[in-house]
Amino acid sequence: MNDDVEVISEEEESAQRPPSRSELAVATEVLPDTLIILPLSDRPFFPPQTLPIVLDAEPWLDSMRRVGDTAHHLAGLVMGDRNENKHHDPDDFAEVGTAVRVHEPMQHGGQLQFVAEGIKRYRIIEWLSREPPYAARVEYLDDDERASKDEMRAYGMAIINTIKELLPLNPLYSEELKFFLNRFRPTDSSPLTDFAATLTTASRDELQDVLETTNLRRRMEKVLQLLKKEVEVARVQTEIREQVEEKVSRQQREFFLREQLKAIQQELGIAKDDKTAELDRFRERLEGLEVPQPVEERIAEEMNKLSVLEAGSPEYGVTRNYLDSLTSLPWGVYTKDRVDLKRARGILDRDHDGLGDVKDRIIEFLAVGVLKGTVAGSILLLVGPPGVGKTSIGHSIADALGRKFYRFSVGGMRDEAEIKGHRRTYIGAMPGKVVQSLKETQTSNPVIMLDEVDKIGASFQGDPASALLEVLDPEQNDNFLDHYLDVRYDLSKVLFICTANQLDTIPKALLDRMETIRLSGYITAEKLDIAKHHLWPRQLERVGLKRSQLKITDAAIRRVIEGYAREAGVRGLEKQLGRIVRKAVVRLVDSRGKAKAKATSVSERDITDYLGQPVFQKEEAMYGVGVITGLAWTPMGGATLNIEAARVHSKNRAFKLTGQLGDVMRESAEIAYSYVASHLEGFGGKQTFFDDAFIHLHVPEGATPKDGPSAGITMASALLSLALGRRPRRSMAMTGEVTLTGKVLPVGGIREKVIAARRSGIKQLILPKANESDYNELPDYLKAGLTVNFAAHYRDVAALVFG
Repeated sequence: MNDDVEVISEEEESAQRPPSRSELAVATEVLPDTLIILPLSDRPFFPPQTLPIVLDAEPWLDSMRRVGDTAHHLAGLVMGDRNENKHHDPDDFAEVGTAVRVHEPMQHGGQLQFVAEGIKRYRIIEWLSREPPYAARVEYLDDDERASKDEMRAYGMAIINTIKELLPLNPLYSEELKFFLNRFRPTDSSPLTDFAATLTTASRDELQDVLETTNLRRRMEKVLQLLKKEVEVARVQTEIREQVEEKVSRQQREFFLREQLKAIQQELGIAKDDKTAELDRFRERLEGLEVPQPVEERIAEEMNKLSVLEAGSPEYGVTRNYLDSLTSLPWGVYTKDRVDLKRARGILDRDHDGLGDVKDRIIEFLAVGVLKGTVAGSILLLVGPPGVGKTSIGHSIADALGRKFYRFSVGGMRDEAEIKGHRRTYIGAMPGKVVQSLKETQTSNPVIMLDEVDKIGASFQGDPASALLEVLDPEQNDNFLDHYLDVRYDLSKVLFICTANQLDTIPKALLDRMETIRLSGYITAEKLDIAKHHLWPRQLERVGLKRSQLKITDAAIRRVIEGYAREAGVRGLEKQLGRIVRKAVVRLVDSRGKAKAKATSVSERDITDYLGQPVFQKEEAMYGVGVITGLAWTPMGGATLNIEAARVHSKNRAFKLTGQLGDVMRESAEIAYSYVASHLEGFGGKQTFFDDAFIHLHVPEGATPKDGPSAGITMASALLSLALGRRPRRSMAMTGEVTLTGKVLPVGGIREKVIAARRSGIKQLILPKANESDYNELPDYLKAGLTVNFAAHYRDVAALVFG
């Protein structure tokens, strides 16, 4: 104990102890009018209480010394604010507190502890010291007992009865009641009321209000209300506890009964333990499967390991999951192909409008399968813009063959374990996507579609594109090794179909393993048929309308195609039709959801009301000196490209290019400029035209990046038109790469460029001579009404453009 705090022995305490409560005739004659004030933060202290009090030693050690120096050992406990920084302001203290006698003070560590014996209420009249140790002059408060004795007795009995209700609900209250009865009689109304207040869990403000109430009858009313509230809270707590205990006991009882039943069943041979049941389940899965010999040996080895492992062992879970994956695969299970070319053609025609050349390629592919007896050994790659139906064609192929279909996307995939699985040494290891597809389809020859193969990534975790080389190689995938399974699996009967938007980003080694089929996009007539037969009925079905309730004319669909959905695919067209259907539904029903009209139709003049102003204006070929229309390919399909050339001034020779041109296109422009400048006299122009001319070549639109060599003859024609001062003879479009010697080289994307020309209403085309075979392969409906000239040298182009 700290020497600074006075310790009073039992003899001294008995000699100095003031008279007991029964001996106090007039309390104010004994109690001092000045007290050392100690603040409390949680609950006020009531006169009947005797409790240990704990305070921080740092701010209150001097105060306790002052109390110990007095003969009466009295201090004043009062409610203060909840201040955690150990600094208190007397203005925040309550006016009414309780005078207590301090017993057995001691210091332990950084805390002071003493037993406080409540004596009497007091009110602070004047602060004598506003800094620790706090001191104040006080007056002691007597109870106001102006009510009748019968009324006081009635309130006392009500409080006692409420305490009796509270005791069974919380056994802790019984000990406090025994301590109270050792010091007071139940008929003492004031101590009884204060004691009852201490039993409640009321807030500090409510208890302080009780402490400050000197009118005994009003104080008993307030305490009785707090007791009633405490009884209700205790009852609710008891009900919750009983419900929880009942639930827990019921679960425990069911658990013990279940364990006893399991033990009895095992003794009688009726049931098996979990480990035996798992092993039997794995064996049942393998019945009827043609499991290769090495795999059978591996499974038997793992089952023996599982049988000796404890169920709580980490290795048990790893081995069990491994066996679950091995036994879930369709070893030797194949779906019989229904290779009927007529039926396959019917399914393709049913699911897709247009794409005649693509359907022919697919039928050719299936015909080879008819001849061989099975469709396997090759991988299809469907390349085309978004929304042209690549994924749905994969569904149709699987339907035509009668095989299961599984699709997963490899776009953005950066971990080769997604393809070939994780090694079993890793936590959470699992097989790759290919094995998961076999497990889900439960056949060894499904149709597996790998979407977005051109957007596959690479990282420090490996290169998924390289992992696909083994999967997609018919010469290797008959012994495919998944890292998780660690056994060989035959994928040679699987038909893999990949999709991509472009070929440039696909690794060359991977591209060599695939047979490419191009889906170039749809013309307006094809989009019209697709909208009528597929998109519009699908939108009506989504909103729950019948075809008779909402109709749309062909002219309206054509207006949507040309003004709002001009991309190569039909995804944008479907979105616009969906907007029309939703707005039409608003017109068909009222605010309560009841029908206002039985049916409505959408005509061409209604499209602007439904969709707003058109997004695309009609493309028209520009016509003038130095202006030539070209044809370009983009990942979204074909497009027309107007190229402009102008002579800015004649002060110096220069050549300026604008329009966000890529490196290849800039080189193509410079080649065209050099060729025209060096051969201008041969085309009837002045050889000195470019000697002092500042030439500006622009390719609209400036915000769109452009690249590629196919605009070479277009740029050369624009520069030649400017030098000759002559406009082209007719509205035409062209594409082709030009060399410094004037040779016209072939380019790609002929189908897309022809579609773009038809969309713009251009009937005269100039294509490279080497692309004539590509043009001849186009379907007749694309070539109808077009006049196409093929040029092997730029002289042929100039003759067609300028005569």
